Amino acid sequence: MPQLDISTFTPQLVWLAIWFVVLYLLMAKLALPRIARAIEARRRRREDDLARAAQLKAEADEASTAYQKTLAEARAQAQATIKETSDRLAADAAKQQRALAATLAEQIEAAERRIAATKEQALAEVRSIAVDVGRSVVEKLTGTVPDAAKMAAAVDSSLSGRAH
Repeated sequence: MPQLDISTFTPQLVWLAIWFVVLYLLMAKLALPRIARAIEARRRRREDDLARAAQLKAEADEASTAYQKTLAEARAQAQATIKETSDRLAADAAKQQRALAATLAEQIEAAERRIAATKEQALAEVRSIAVDVGRSVVEKLTGTVPDAAKMAAAVDSSLSGRAH
């Protein structure tokens, strides 16, 4: 094997050193700066992405806070509207109930007056019917027509005795 020949070691070592220096210079001047730029670009992009993500998270937090605040305000406004509407409806219902109670009281009072008038009229008719029946009974029993004034006085005294 020619690589193991001791007489060719020195030229091989010289060529090894030359190629090592050439490859080192190529790597140091061409390849490594490109790799360093690529790594730096990736690092910057990653940092930019992280910064943008942090900014978006902060904006999302702000939006969430604003949403929660708006939602709380909307709920409070809805509760106030519900309370206001409930109070207004309760006041309207109370007003209608008072009006209905007043109307019913007037109708009851009018009905009581009509009942009292009808009762008076019925009692007056009962008196005249009682006088007529009493006259008919006395006439049939005695055969004579009784005095209308005496018959009316007898019926009045009988009715007044029952009234107590």
